[in-house]
Amino acid sequence: MTDLSKLKVAKEFGHSAVLMGLARMPGSQRLLVGASDFKVYDIDLAAEKPELKAFEAAAPGAGHTSYVTNVVVAGGKAISGGWDGRLVWWDLATRQPIRAVDAHAKWIRQLAVSPDGVWIASVADDMVARRWEVETGNPLGEFKGHELLTPHHYPSMLYACAISPDGQFLATGDKTGHVVIWDIAGNKQAAAVETPVMYTWDPKQRRHSIGGIRSLAFSPDGNQLAVGGMGTVGNIDHLEGKARVEVFDWRKAERTHEFPGTEIKGLVQSLRFHPQGTWLLGAGGDNGGFLMFYDLAANKVIKEEKAPMHIHCAHLNEAGDAIYAAGHQKLVAWELKG
Repeated sequence: MTDLSKLKVAKEFGHSAVLMGLARMPGSQRLLVGASDFKVYDIDLAAEKPELKAFEAAAPGAGHTSYVTNVVVAGGKAISGGWDGRLVWWDLATRQPIRAVDAHAKWIRQLAVSPDGVWIASVADDMVARRWEVETGNPLGEFKGHELLTPHHYPSMLYACAISPDGQFLATGDKTGHVVIWDIAGNKQAAAVETPVMYTWDPKQRRHSIGGIRSLAFSPDGNQLAVGGMGTVGNIDHLEGKARVEVFDWRKAERTHEFPGTEIKGLVQSLRFHPQGTWLLGAGGDNGGFLMFYDLAANKVIKEEKAPMHIHCAHLNEAGDAIYAAGHQKLVAWELKG
């Protein structure tokens, strides 16, 4: 069992760009990073002198034309999504693009990979979730069920997605705190849960909203769904709400856990269950960053740790004893080994 008291920064790398997306090659310390400079980077932390190496598109327009917001690894390929609404397939050996697909009409926010690596899911601010075949890039279907506008008649956003461990369900979460769990085979809604506290509307000063569901994660047994975001905000010009996580028995649409936050403020941008379900990791930030560990059996936060940057995406390794995170101008690896 991992010992949270042994948590320490193992490696840290700086970069001029905001590092927004992160993927890890299974069974390794090789990471792929999506950045605000429109590029995807590759780094192997097991190398003697690790360095970030950019993927380069030989032909103009073959890569991304704006922020790269998410990266995944599937079928021996890297797939990135961006603000430009494109999905780009990359050869991991040559770091060259294989294909590019105009996948969404607006900003792609998040990607997820099926457990068998055969398909990926994408969600974007056009409020549509889509599935794509990894091998060919062909579309496999789409899911529409999130409202285009918030209750206050402003454009909504579809921030987060997660796939169940058995690959049968896809969860998607939007700005207003609405989560839909989709039945993949039936191509229909299977359930829905609500987290309205994660959405704040200012009706007086700014006539603007903030918050939303920024992260989703199924438990290893697939029975629970964790939802991450931020609590109620007083001044919506700042990420001053408390980091908030709610957990549901999603089939019953029942909330089983509610972690309203401590003194840690900001968005929970990434959620990862320990492989054995021992604890749940939440990562994110406001001006700074944080790691938070939740024990669902004890129903409490068991550890909080400041991060050297606002974290956009975090991952655990297979043993649950290493954490990798990408964020504002930094890439950091933590160890949990004794």
